[in-house]
Amino acid sequence: QVQLVESGGGLVQAGGSLGLSCAAAGNIRSIYTMGWYRQAPGKQRDLVATITRAGSTNYADSVKGRFTISRDNAKNTVYLQMNSLKPEDTAVYYCYGEISSSGTFVVDYWGKGTLVTVSS
Repeated sequence: QVQLVESGGGLVQAGGSLGLSCAAAGNIRSIYTMGWYRQAPGKQRDLVATITRAGSTNYADSVKGRFTISRDNAKNTVYLQMNSLKPEDTAVYYCYGEISSSGTFVVDYWGKGTLVTVSS
C-alpha cells in the first residue's frame, strides 16, 4: 500500500556532511511520526531521530547537536541532515513512518535502507 524510499546515502570523510531524504508514496491518508534508524554491521537497529507531524523532534544522544531531522508534509518527505560525521556513524540508515491508508489504521512502514559510510 505504501512505500518509503530513501536516497542520499554514500561515502563521506569524517567531519563532513551528508543529507538523506525519504519520500513516502502510495495509498496515503495521513502520516504521523516519521524518523530515521540505523544499523551498523553486527549491531542492532537503533533510533537516530524522530519527528512528529507537528514538528516535535527526538534525537539519540549520540547524534544530538550534529544531526537535524525535518519534514515536508506537503511532499510526504522526511530529511536527515548529518553534519560532523564520525566513522561510528557508518551504518545502513532506515526511514520509518507511521502511516494510515484509506480504510486502515496506522501501520509502521520501513524503507529498504541506504548505506552511509564515513571514512577516517
